[in-house]
Amino acid sequence: MSKIIEENQDWTISVLVDNEAGVLARVIGLISGRGYNIESLTVAEVNKAEHMSRITIVTTGTVKVIRQLEAQLDRLVPVHSVLNLTADTDSLEREMALVKVVASGDKRVESLRLSEAFRAKVMDATHGSFVFELTGSPQKIDAFIDLMHPLGLSDVSRTGVVAISKGSSNMG
Repeated sequence: MSKIIEENQDWTISVLVDNEAGVLARVIGLISGRGYNIESLTVAEVNKAEHMSRITIVTTGTVKVIRQLEAQLDRLVPVHSVLNLTADTDSLEREMALVKVVASGDKRVESLRLSEAFRAKVMDATHGSFVFELTGSPQKIDAFIDLMHPLGLSDVSRTGVVAISKGSSNMG
């Protein structure tokens, strides 16, 4: 199934690779060597028995450029499969963020109220600050951060996007 995609947009690409030293550097080198920016990058071992890891990359480009990038990635020796989760499948994308807000008075109360609306968990609370944990789509996290700016946003740490295809299909 192929979705019709507008020209310049974010793409989420999942790459199944051997879990060995230097593989991440080769994949990232291929992308950055062609002048593409990586918006988000996550890596984790997904199959211990076969020593395989999944690299999830979010980058921006046109359909033509991304298809070329996929083909180049697929030719790398440690790569087992490449799946464009944005164009070729229905998928789920999630990200986790820790968001620190330093505030008092009404701004403190408002930040706590908004955190409840976004289902963020309070991970740390002091008299002058909160650290919230928030999980969801990158757009949800962006919206929460935007709302926290005027309330005393102090620091943000994000995991990057993790993604997986829906349904019974898998990467290989």
